[in-house]
This record gives sequence, structure tokens and C-alpha cells, in this order.
Amino acid sequence: MMLESNILKLQKYALRLEELEQTLSQPEIINDIARYTELSKELGDLQPLVEQYRQYTSLQTEIEKNRQLLLENHDPELHELLKSEQEELEARLQKTEEELNLSLLPKDPRDNLSLFMEIRAGAGGEEAALFAAELHRMYLMYAAKQNFKCKTLELNETEIGGIKEIVFQVEGKGAWSKLKYEMGVHRVQRVPATESGGRIHTSTATVAVIPEAETKEFAINPKDLRIDTYRASGAGGQHVNMTDSAVRITHFPTGLVVTCQDERSQIKNREKAMLVLISRLQQLQQEEENAKLSEERRSQIGTGDRSERIRTYNYPQGRVTDHRIGLTLYQLPQILAGDLDLLVKELQAAEQHKVNE
Repeated sequence: MMLESNILKLQKYALRLEELEQTLSQPEIINDIARYTELSKELGDLQPLVEQYRQYTSLQTEIEKNRQLLLENHDPELHELLKSEQEELEARLQKTEEELNLSLLPKDPRDNLSLFMEIRAGAGGEEAALFAAELHRMYLMYAAKQNFKCKTLELNETEIGGIKEIVFQVEGKGAWSKLKYEMGVHRVQRVPATESGGRIHTSTATVAVIPEAETKEFAINPKDLRIDTYRASGAGGQHVNMTDSAVRITHFPTGLVVTCQDERSQIKNREKAMLVLISRLQQLQQEEENAKLSEERRSQIGTGDRSERIRTYNYPQGRVTDHRIGLTLYQLPQILAGDLDLLVKELQAAEQHKVNE
């Protein structure tokens, strides 16, 4: 249900949009490039939200008119038609209301950033590595549905197609706002292909999600870094190329190690590795700041820590359970095929609910 406080906010936004439209048509604003750009950005941010609100109020009006017709009309056939229309209108209203509530969530300044994802096989040996590879495929398919672009920066595979560790970049507006919920321990329960006894095993993989640094200007003392070069290689030690193009950067104060072997150019690999390092350092800084927040101000859908078990994928029952919000969906094949919005929307709704409490 739409809260009264949200209605008041939306009414103010609608008035502000009208004000901006009038202001931007004034000659003195048009001639002031900096001011015109600033107000145009504000208008662009408000337009989708106000349009949603106008759809919401329009649907409310239609529902009320339809309700009156239902009360006044006694023709059985027409009454049934009006009742069917009313149900459809109410369903559309509910969907629009849910979208508005999500749009009103406090904006994380990182929401529009691209990001880096790191997947590492956890407990379970080769089975954990195979699960990590499936998670990677799931994210690639989800990214494709969202029109995000993915690029592998570092990959350590096993002989049978599993992934011990992978670091990849996800580029696209809004990537962080949707994939930030993936950070944590993912658990799989299934019978491994290598298990002759048919016993169900439990394996894990950890996922880290790191927003791409907003600026490359981050204070790093060159003396705190060691930069090594080596030959990029694939699974089983097979050389990808015959030059020392891969780059490994070690940051002594934090112990962070970043490698990149995606490009054939050592310079490009070094630039990418530095961007990943800066992003990780900024993320560490953000985590330290979050740790200082009082408990009641922390997110209630999980801390996002890599040590936290967030989700279980149970193959025998075909279910996926997100432990942060107690949600179980019997749609394992769809989710593994990249339909992550089945979970993301519920996680966003849980976040909205906590904000409104």
C-alpha cells in the first residue's frame, strides 16, 4: 500500500517537474550552459518517477469510475465484463505501486556504477569449482538480459571446466543496484556427477561485488606497491601468449593482490589491474565506514559480507532459498538461466519495507 508520506513526496516531485519545465524555457537559463545542464539533469531524474505517479493516479481514477459503474449497472453480462476490467485495473495499480515504492528507495550514489565481480570456489573441492562456473554462467545470462557488458579480467579454471577463481567486469548503468545483493556465500545441494553412491553433497562458492571506482585519483603510495609481470596462461598451464603481458599488483598495507591477463598489452592489463585495486580499496574504505554505523541503521537484508551465507540452491527439490528474507522459490532452472529478477525484486521490496518502518 502506498504510504501517505510517499504520496506527499510524489506530489512535490510533480510540482517541481512543472517548475523545471517552465524554468528551462527561459532565455537566461538557456544561455547559462552550466545552470541549464544542472537543471536538465534534475528534470531527467524526475521525469520517469513523475510519469509513474501520473499512471498511478490515472489508474486510481479509472478504478473509481469502474466501481461506480458496477454499483449502478445490473445487466449480468455487462456486470461480468466490468468486474473483469476492475480486476485487471487493480492488478495494474498494484504493479505500478510496487514500482513506485522501489523508485522511492533512497539512492545509493553507487547505484549507476559498473562493477567487478569475484567468484571463488569454496568448500567442496571440484564440485565447488563446477558450482562457481554455474554461478558465473548465471550472471552472464542475467547481464545479457539487462544489456550489461561483461569482460573477464582474471580466470583460474580446473581441468574439467570448473572455476577456482574468476574476476570479471560488468559494465552498464544500474549494474550495482541489481547485483549488489549477490555478495556473500552461495551454497549448492546436489548429487555431484562424480558421486557414484548418489549421495547429496553440499558445496559453496563466495561472491564479492565491488563497485567500480568513481575516480582513478586515489591516494596510493607507489612504495606500497609491487608490480610483477608474467605470461598469461589458461587451464592446465597452457600459455595464452608468449609474452609477459599479464600483470600482478600487490598492495603491501592491505595484502590485496590483483592480477589481470585479459589483454595482450601489458600496459592495458596494468591499467585494468590498477582500476580493480582502486575499486577494492574504495570498497574497503566503505566497509570500514559502514562498520561504524549503529546496528539499527545497517541494512536488514544482510551485511553483504562474503562470510555470510545468503542463498541455497537445492537441485533435488528444484528450489532456491534466499536466507536474508526467508524467500523460497521452486524455480531453480529459471534462476540459473539468468532470471535473477525473480529474487532481486523481492530483495529490493524487503529493503523498501525496512526503509518505511
